[in-house]
Amino acid sequence: MFRRRRSAEVEAAPAVSEDRPAPARTSGPWDAQEGYPEAERVDLGGLHLPIGPGFEVQLSLAGDQIDGALVLVNESALQVHAFAAPKRSGIWDEVRAELSREVVAVGGTVREQEGPFGAELAAMVPTQGQEPQPVRYIGIDGPRWFLRAVISGRAAVDPAVAETLENVVRDIVVVRGDEPMAPKDPIQLRLPAEARQAMEEQAAQQPKFPFERGPEITETR
Repeated sequence: MFRRRRSAEVEAAPAVSEDRPAPARTSGPWDAQEGYPEAERVDLGGLHLPIGPGFEVQLSLAGDQIDGALVLVNESALQVHAFAAPKRSGIWDEVRAELSREVVAVGGTVREQEGPFGAELAAMVPTQGQEPQPVRYIGIDGPRWFLRAVISGRAAVDPAVAETLENVVRDIVVVRGDEPMAPKDPIQLRLPAEARQAMEEQAAQQPKFPFERGPEITETR
C-alpha cells in the first residue's frame, strides 16, 4: 500500500516546524519503551503480538523480509504492519487519504467513520471472482512509529466479533528501535525463537542435495 521513500531524500529534507504532534495515547498499542501491562505475546522482534485461544498466526513477506503478521480467528482476519514515522508528527491522516484513493481506484467504495481508535475507514473492496468484501482500515500514530491494522471477514461488520481483534490491537507492543529509518519504512519482524529453533533443527536433520529448497514461511498478501 505504501510507496517507500529513499532514505537519502528524507534525511536531506529540513525539519518542518509546524509538524503536528502525534496524539497522546491512554491505552495500547504500546511502545516498548513505555510501561505496558503483561500479557501472553509472541515476540516477533518489531512487534510483540498478543495471542489467545483459537488464534492462528501467519507472517507476511516483502521479498525475503518479514514485514507483517496476520491473525485468523472466528472467520475473521486481522493484518498488522508497523512502520517508521517522523519524530514530531503522525502520518495516519496522510495514509488514510492514500488508502481511500487506492480503494476507489480498484472500483471499491470507502467512507470515513469514528472507531475505537479514532478515525478509520470502512470499505468494500473488490476481490477476484467474488463480491466486494467489507474491510476496516485502522491506524494508530505512536512515538516514531505508525501501526496499520486491517480487519476483514465477519469482524468487519459484526461489532461483537470485532472486539476480539480490536483487543489484539490494544495489546500489541511496538519495538521501534533506535536506528535511523525513513518515514513509512516497514519495521522488520522475525520468527519467534521457538520457530527459528524448530526450523534449524529440521534443516539439520535433513540431508542437503543440490537445488533443494529450504524451510518456508506461509506468505500472505
